[in-house]
Order: sequence, then C-alpha cells, then structure tokens
Amino acid sequence: MRPVRFLVPGTTGKFRCGGLLVELQTARLVSQLAPVQVVTYRQREPDHPFLDDLLRTEPPDEPALWIVSWGFDVPRLLRRLTGRPVAYHAHSSGYGFDLPPGVPVLAVSRNTLGYWGDRSPRSPLFLVPNALELQWIERGARDRQEPRPIDVLVQQRKSSAYVLQKLVPALRARGLRVEVQSGWVDDLVDLFNSATVVLYDSADYWRGRGVSEGFGLPPIEALACGCVVFSSLNHALADTLDPGLLGHQIGCGSLENDLERMAAAAANPAPWRPQPAALDALLEGCSEAALLERWRQALEQLGRHWDRLGEGAVVLRSPSPRRLRWQQRLQRLQPLPGPIGWLAGRVLLMR
Repeated sequence: MRPVRFLVPGTTGKFRCGGLLVELQTARLVSQLAPVQVVTYRQREPDHPFLDDLLRTEPPDEPALWIVSWGFDVPRLLRRLTGRPVAYHAHSSGYGFDLPPGVPVLAVSRNTLGYWGDRSPRSPLFLVPNALELQWIERGARDRQEPRPIDVLVQQRKSSAYVLQKLVPALRARGLRVEVQSGWVDDLVDLFNSATVVLYDSADYWRGRGVSEGFGLPPIEALACGCVVFSSLNHALADTLDPGLLGHQIGCGSLENDLERMAAAAANPAPWRPQPAALDALLEGCSEAALLERWRQALEQLGRHWDRLGEGAVVLRSPSPRRLRWQQRLQRLQPLPGPIGWLAGRVLLMR
C-alpha cells in the first residue's frame, strides 16, 4: 500500500465540525491498512505536517497518495498537487467544479457517487460510506423496552424553521416532552438512548447553501440507539432511510399529519421502529469492519491506477456537455439531403 495523506485545513478551533471528525475517523481507519499522515494546509499545528513544507522539500515522484476533501478548497489543492497521486474524498456534491482527467473519486454516498458518475464518468469511482463509530453499535439501546425520559429529540443545528418554529411548539402543546439540543454534548450516545423519537430535517439547510447532505450520520446514529426517526429525504439521506421501513418522512404533507404520526410513535414506538433484520443490515454496512474492507479494495485499485499512469498510460477524458450537445444536433442534421447533410457528416468525421 502507498502511504496515504489526508489533507485538512486544520484540526482545532474553527475547523472542528462533523466533516472534520469524519475525515479524522477515516484516517484512523485507513491507518490499519497503510501508513497515514494527517496534513494541514491553512493552520500550522505541532502534531501534523504542513502542506507548504512537504511540497517544498519533497520531489513530485513521492509515492504517497494525497486525499483531498474540503469542498470549496478542492480545485486549488488539486492544482497544487498536479503530478502527484491524488484522490478526491467526496462528501457533499454541488460545489460546481470539475475534476482534472484521471483524478479518482471516493464517494461517501450513492447520491454523491451518482453526481460524479454524471460529471466525471471516466474517472475511477469508488463507494466508501462513512463508518459508524463502534460506540453507537456497542452502546446503542436498541433492545430497551422501558419508557424514555425524552419523547422527541431535536438537534438544533441544521434543523429547519418548520421544525423549530412550528413542529416543536405544536408537539409541546400536545403534552410531549420535547428537547431541543444545542451546543456541545459530552455523550451523544447517552442522549440518543434517552429519546423515543428523533427529528432530523436538513433539506432547507442544504438547499440554502447549494450543496448536498453528504452522508447523514445522525439518523443512523439515532436508529442504532433504538429511536424512531423522522427525517427529510434529501440527497444522501435517501441512500439509507427507506421511508416507512427504516425511517419516516418529516414534513409529510401537513403539520397535522406530522403531529399525528409523531405522537403515535412517542406513545407506542414498537410499530414505528424498523424490523431488526433491516436495521442490522444497515448497521453492518456502516460498521468499521465493512468499511475497512471497502477502503482496502479502493486503495489497491488507486495504487494500480497511479502506477499505470506513471508508466505512460493515457488518461481517459470525458467530452464536455457542450460538445455532446453539438454532436447530437449534428446527428439530427446528418440524414438531411443536399449540402446541409453533407456538411453535418463532415463535421462529425472531424470531431
């Protein structure tokens, strides 16, 4: 295995977020397969090498595989890493940039995989979902039958105005014990184990930013704790939350419909929980053991890909949408008789 370097802007202060924690978790997972370094590029830190220093001191033919992931920074980082083995660890989609030919994509969801399968169909593409930390599987109270102190739990970050301003007050008016969690929580597993129903509605949050829900771990974490999940189904959430089977749609037509279903689930959660076999299959697919095998296969193929390019293999390129549209127009003109059909045929031959 080639050494692997995960590029992040920093690991402390303003850079701490869900995406960073998942990337660091992935780095720890991959370290079981290959030598791994976390490299920062905006903030110098004593425990991690800095990108500028490595690029200044190392030749371009270093074998290390660079993993870039930070959305808006990806185009600039890829330019800086030109000539070096690199792959894009794609969480969200919708940033609008294109990848250079030959740059592989490690997609964390089928939604993101489909995005790059359309936008960069000749690049090596891999599906490597984010792993669920072991504590959720080991400590999640999926078999707990006794009543829980929180009827409905909402995490304020990413929640829609509909949930916070309409649904939460209406649920409380019905007498349900609703907790809106904000700020830092020392033990999220314990919090989710204390809730009967969990609401997750990130559709408005991501639509307003123009990018996608990259993977959607909170609903899966809630399911691992035996909660009934009501969620939006935007982007990668549709990968896992089969509505009516694993989770339930939030904002389903009317406020009254939501209130009726959520009150029923809080009063008697058993019929609203997923079938154990379906939940076990979901959690197994998100386990670190399953994801470690996916990463092993992906890293082996990435190594062979960059070896071939180093030996002179020609990178496949995708025609631009503009060129494809012109070809389709010319193909419609080609059957026409006379000079127009002849000219269209000549243009197609030249392209």
